[in-house]
Amino acid sequence: MSVTIVIGGQWGDEGKGKITDSLAAHADMVVRPNGSANAGHTVQTDAGTFKLHLVPSGILYPDCDCVIGAGVAVDPASLIEEIDELNSRGINTSRVMISDRATVILPYHPIIDQLEENQRGDHSIGTTLKGNGPAYADKVGRRGLRLADMTDERSFVDRLHVVLEEKNQLLTKVYGSAALDESEILEQYAAYMERLAPHIVQAEVVVQDAIDAGKRILIEGAQATLLDIDYGSYPYVTSTSPTAAGACQGSGVGPCQVDRTIGVYKAYITRVGGGPFPTEEHDDRGEVIRQRGKEFGTTTGRPRRTGWFDGPAARYAARINGLSEVALTKLDILDEFDQIPVCVGYRSNGEFIDNPVASALRYGEVEPVYEYLEGWQQDTSGAQKMDDLPPQAQRYIERIEELIGRPVTYIGIGPSRSQILERGVKV
Repeated sequence: MSVTIVIGGQWGDEGKGKITDSLAAHADMVVRPNGSANAGHTVQTDAGTFKLHLVPSGILYPDCDCVIGAGVAVDPASLIEEIDELNSRGINTSRVMISDRATVILPYHPIIDQLEENQRGDHSIGTTLKGNGPAYADKVGRRGLRLADMTDERSFVDRLHVVLEEKNQLLTKVYGSAALDESEILEQYAAYMERLAPHIVQAEVVVQDAIDAGKRILIEGAQATLLDIDYGSYPYVTSTSPTAAGACQGSGVGPCQVDRTIGVYKAYITRVGGGPFPTEEHDDRGEVIRQRGKEFGTTTGRPRRTGWFDGPAARYAARINGLSEVALTKLDILDEFDQIPVCVGYRSNGEFIDNPVASALRYGEVEPVYEYLEGWQQDTSGAQKMDDLPPQAQRYIERIEELIGRPVTYIGIGPSRSQILERGVKV
């Protein structure tokens, strides 16, 4: 048995797709446990750059099965578009399997998402407006439709009729928006289900069968720990649990079946949308990081907020996930700085604290306490081994390791799948 979880340790966009792609070369199956088309993983290969949203990153290896788990909210139109795009580029997608327990995003979900975000005004969360939040709200409220419901025509008609009546009342009477036509949705989604039917399986059974057969399983988390619905900077969070525990739940894997949990962190930190960001850099250095790191959303194209590595938040994420190790990406983006701040704690009302606090308002008011490390000001992107890195870069990695309290076993030094240095544990 070999089960490895890859999850984000910050606010997302850490390079999980790149790390998953690297590890998938040795995996038999990659499972996506959570999130929706609002997430995006970018993988750069010799065949070009692939931007994946719902399909697991293992799809780029011809012998790797790919499973979309029960914890995912599936937008059928987006998934079909992604499958078609991969097929057009010569990627065999017959290996994609989708859980029949996965929640389905329906046409009213993105509309409600947009209307709710507009209503928040200055307190907007910064959602991607893909309908993710409303779909998960329906799931928890037991009003959601799952793929299993939609593959049975009678069930689909009955369930949609009841739910759509409620949604149309919300749209027309609360928001003053237009009602949606039930027959149009039934026709549209019947066509989607016909396309997706060959891919729909009891995913948790497929995954457990693979574990029983001794296959190597890789669980590719979406979003990241600091966006967790319980442990993130609520309410500026996602609607699922992008932690190791959530990865187990969404993929149908028991905690005791996991061998490794790898947390992916950038050598700095970014955030999309609203919410507290103690180490955010507002001057020219922040823009240098954004441009060098191409920090624009895979899904939305929005510029990401940028800042310095946040040690307390990183250690917090490592502890609640029980990380066994760390992959540190985008070290090369810091190549041109002569001095690099690293946050080692916060001050709040004169008190030193070393963990993120639950109140988003209070967390947004903390003052970061910085330690300044010497930069290396030379290109690291061509390094072939750890010893090729400048001493200052090696010291930076060691300090990050100390702050997180976990060993750094992978270092990303560029966008290519070959630009990863391995250090210690191997797959």
